[in-house]
Order: sequence, then structure tokens, then C-alpha cells
Amino acid sequence: MAAAETSGQHNLAIADGIHRRSVVIDGLVVSKWGRDVFEALHAAGVTAANCTCCVWENFAETMANIGTFYSWLDEHADIIRLVRTAADIEASKKEKRVGIILGFQNTSSIEDKLGRLRLYKELGVGIIQMTYNTQNLAGAGCYEPRDSGLSGFGHALLAEMNRIGIVVDLSHVGAQTSREIIMASSKPVVYSHIAPAALKQHPRNKSDEEIRFLTSQGGFVGVTPFPWFLANGNDSTLEDYLDAIDYVVAIAGENNVGIGTDFMEGHGPEFVEWIMRDKGYGRPFVDISDILQPTFPKGIATIREFPHVTEAMVSRGWPAARIEKIIGKLASSSPRGVGRLKFCVAGSSAAAICGTTASSGEAV
Repeated sequence: MAAAETSGQHNLAIADGIHRRSVVIDGLVVSKWGRDVFEALHAAGVTAANCTCCVWENFAETMANIGTFYSWLDEHADIIRLVRTAADIEASKKEKRVGIILGFQNTSSIEDKLGRLRLYKELGVGIIQMTYNTQNLAGAGCYEPRDSGLSGFGHALLAEMNRIGIVVDLSHVGAQTSREIIMASSKPVVYSHIAPAALKQHPRNKSDEEIRFLTSQGGFVGVTPFPWFLANGNDSTLEDYLDAIDYVVAIAGENNVGIGTDFMEGHGPEFVEWIMRDKGYGRPFVDISDILQPTFPKGIATIREFPHVTEAMVSRGWPAARIEKIIGKLASSSPRGVGRLKFCVAGSSAAAICGTTASSGEAV
């Protein structure tokens, strides 16, 4: 018993050292924003996070959300700062503040006006998901009964995102639409928060083939502990989550895998129902009566428990270099080369996946 306790304390010390010195990036958080969530991210040692400010919202609603974020950036400047560039993330680490990467989980706020992308980019939006679960003007979501593929408008949208340097996310996008986006994109794209379908069949999970194809084109995969997508659902544990990460690493390689928690801290059942209805108010694309409030895995049930992931990796005997990469290391190799995928995020997005000569001052 004493030997086991000593070993556990040793692993904890190693994990604490790795976590403290590393850049830690959460590829997607969709919590109920406010000081308590920012404090939780700060306490968890998160250097930067992709913070959702649009799911189903239209232009006016999204602009209001961004305005609120700017108010928070002023009010809570002691612990958070806006991220526009890779250098901002490095600065967040030095300043011991949480870098806020504004992100959208849908293109609903663009409506049919491509010019809004430039406005969002100027405001600091770094990553946008093409569709959210169902059909929109760009293409089909993963719950759509018929995957229509990337639309003509979607092609124009993709080209403009590539041009101005907004990262393209495909986590909730249908398989055919995703494939067409990957093929058409001039920049690598990401799955910011997914789990492997091989371990749990679910419309939101990605097949081995999908994961391989995205990473073969220079893309990046963030693995989520969202319970519905793990092997044991709401009864999943931290070990189930590590199994999912391990599985994706085996397919994609440790240089192309990170973390995107999809934490929903502070939200209740009404939020879950809102996100599971088409456009937030229409047809449910799952049986609403079967929806349970997600219970994140024991061991990583809250944002503040993020360091437990690092501890679990150490306990599994993973090398420090691999752990540092997965929790958010700033550089990544890829089939397209480090310059092309200059600043990969753990899970999504912080990445300055823009341009072939990316530098630390380049926009995310």
C-alpha cells in the first residue's frame, strides 16, 4: 500500500509539473459564460480556449453575444484576454491569464452575407463550424437525414474563410459535406470536439476513415469527453475518455490530436433541449424524451478537473512529450508540414492555420 501511495504521489508531482509548464488549450467550451467559468478555466491551468458565442443565433444576436464578451474582457481583465494571434496565446501563458478565442458552432450568424466574415475576423473570431447538426445554407449537419454535401454558397463561404484566416471546424458536420469541405479547402481543417465511432456508434462520432482522411490533409482532431459520445454514456469515467484519446492517437498520430472538452458548465436541461432542436426551436432531431442532462465522466466532470487528464496520461505511462502535444503544444508536424499547420490547437482552433509561412504573430 505504501509503495502504491508513493508511486501515486510521484505521478501526481510529474503531472503537476507537466501541466504547469505546458500551454494548455481547450478546443471547445460552450459553458454558461461569466466570472465563475473564467475562474474555473484559470484554476484549471487552461492557457486558451475556443469559446462558443454562436450556436443557432442570427447576426444581431451573435453581435450582441460578442459585445457581451468584450464587456467581460474589460471586467475580468485580471484573468482573461482576447486571442487574435498565436503570439497572444504565448502571452496568455506568460501573463497567467486565459486566452479567449471567440468561436462559432454554426454559420447561422452569417446568414447569406459573406462580407460578415471579415467583420467577425476583425472582432477576433478565430474558428467557425460550417454546420450545426442539421441543414443550413452551407451544407448538412451530422443529424440531417440526407447529407446534401457542400452547397455553392458553402464553397464561397469556405473560400473566404480560407482567404482571411478563419479556422474551419467540422465536428457537427455530416460525413459527405465534411469530405467535400476537406477536398475543397486550401487550408487544413479541424474536428475540434469529436469521439471515435469505433468505440461508440453515434451520429456525432467520426469513423476511422473520416479521422484518417482529415489528418492526411493536414487537419487536426480534438477529442471530447462529452458523455453521450463515450463508450459508457453518462456512466463513463476518465479512463473511458483516455481510451478514446488513445484510440484517435493510434489512427491520427500524436502530432495531430488534442482536447476539446465541450464543457457545458452552468447550463440546465433547457439549454440541452435548445441545442437539440433544429435552429433552436424547430423539430427535435433526437427523441427529446430520451435526453438526459449530460453527466461528464467521473474525474473530469468539471472544468476545474482538467488537470486530471494530465494526471491520467502520466499514470498510463505516456511520455511527457506526447502529453505536452496533446494538451496543447504550440507546434505540430503534419503531412503538409509545420509551416502549413503552424499552430495546432488541442482540439480546435486556437491554431493559426493560415498561410504557408505562419509565424507567432499570425492571426488565428
